[in-house]
Amino acid sequence: MGLSSVASPAWWAGFGALVLVLLALDLGVFHRRDRAVAPREALAWSGFWIALALLFGLGVFLRFGAERGEEWLAAYLVEESLSIDNLFVFAVLFAALRIPAALQHRVLFWGILSAVVLRGLMILAGSALLTRFHWLMYVLGGLLLLTGVKLWLKRQEEAGSEAGGMLRWARRLIPSTSQLRGRAFLVREGGRWRATPLLVALVAIEITDVIFAVDSIPAVFAVTQDPFIIFTSNIFAILGLRSLYFALAGLVDRFTHLKAGLSLVLVFVGVKMIAAGWVKIPAAASLGVIAAILAGSVAASLWRPRRAPVPAEPGAGPGREAA
Repeated sequence: MGLSSVASPAWWAGFGALVLVLLALDLGVFHRRDRAVAPREALAWSGFWIALALLFGLGVFLRFGAERGEEWLAAYLVEESLSIDNLFVFAVLFAALRIPAALQHRVLFWGILSAVVLRGLMILAGSALLTRFHWLMYVLGGLLLLTGVKLWLKRQEEAGSEAGGMLRWARRLIPSTSQLRGRAFLVREGGRWRATPLLVALVAIEITDVIFAVDSIPAVFAVTQDPFIIFTSNIFAILGLRSLYFALAGLVDRFTHLKAGLSLVLVFVGVKMIAAGWVKIPAAASLGVIAAILAGSVAASLWRPRRAPVPAEPGAGPGREAA
């Protein structure tokens, strides 16, 4: 048995149906053909996903009260901001594997579809464990503190080393080819099935998401312990991640202070989780602190002159087709 939720089974079923409809429209109607996504189109889709998420949050506010609405918005903000850090890894992965811009959406769609299932399972397991072993709240809070400090110490490191580790793991898991085979994830060579770079990229993205979720889900549990709020805010954040990637793929290297901001967010929610037994921090206060940290890190990144980028192989950058 997991933590109690304000939402009835009808709300859970309705949200599940909404996600299925959105995914079907996304793949079956709006992105049926493999093509490069222009930054302007990606910005429009990002605006759509964010507006839809905020509309859903407003529904939570009106149906379940101000505190739950504030918790939902804070949880969504934490999840969305932490997921942006994944964009750095995605960009390096696609460049290293020379995935053409026209096929990147296909990889990210299936990666995010798998992430929806994995997040649901992880949230369900986390909810059940915290219900049975409440002391795990303090363990998770301590882990978030350590993760925040570690991220702060490594905030100047490039995403290339992290992405390289993901690729090595993925290639150990599955035998693969070195060349693309159209839009196929698997091909048969010499009587054996082998993964194309598309499947290698997909597996690496899934590994990245699992590692990321180990940090992000406990961070959201520090904001709220309602499984419905945690799950829906998680799903809305990752549903809009593909569009956000294409909108920001050429700008991710400008967010020089983002990791510093994320590390402070993790430290804050870690302290909040540890202190929950003695100090009750209102949802509105948590939302304000998180929003202020993130806004400050983005503003500092835009204000600071851009660093000179590390030269990349011609044609291998994110959003550009390899020769």
